[in-house]
Amino acid sequence: MNFLSSQVKVFAGLIALFSLVVFTGCLEQEAQFGAIEDPAELPRANAEFIDVEGEPVGAAELIQGPHGTLIEIDIDGLEPGKKAIHIHGIGVCDDYEEGFQASGGHLNPEEHQHGLLNPGGPDAGDLTNFYVHENGTAWAQFFNNRASLHEGPGATIIDEDGAALVIHENPDDHFTQPIGGAGPRVACGVIEAQQ
Repeated sequence: MNFLSSQVKVFAGLIALFSLVVFTGCLEQEAQFGAIEDPAELPRANAEFIDVEGEPVGAAELIQGPHGTLIEIDIDGLEPGKKAIHIHGIGVCDDYEEGFQASGGHLNPEEHQHGLLNPGGPDAGDLTNFYVHENGTAWAQFFNNRASLHEGPGATIIDEDGAALVIHENPDDHFTQPIGGAGPRVACGVIEAQQ
């Protein structure tokens, strides 16, 4: 009877500790976001996409909330079809003639495997696919709870070496390493905080 009683006490203690950690996290989020009454007050960033010829092909707005980052893209000028998009770990896009390789790999400080369907993933830069229409336009929103613009849930997007949004020629299969078979990088936009 005493053994069972001590096990129950240990279990109850663990539950209390977990509840305290969750409650503390909620208080931190409330302190950061609880005073905001208008979504326009939320931290924001922008990215201006250029293609492999250095021509503008759209823009993105990133909005940080208490649980992650909302990313909205508005594209005009890409080849039609399904496309992958990822957050890359370096904020450089001026090497368009070399296919935007300077933007590095995905934002992935915890070194997860790539892929929303991968048991070893996803990494912080993984996003769902989108579709470019026959006229070259696209509009889409993505939500990422593994990355934040500044301090918040997951990886930090706007850090010392910045970050970029990179669009690939093909869709991501969300499993294959290292980029889900998404193919060449066809557009890139440096993520910059709104002033």
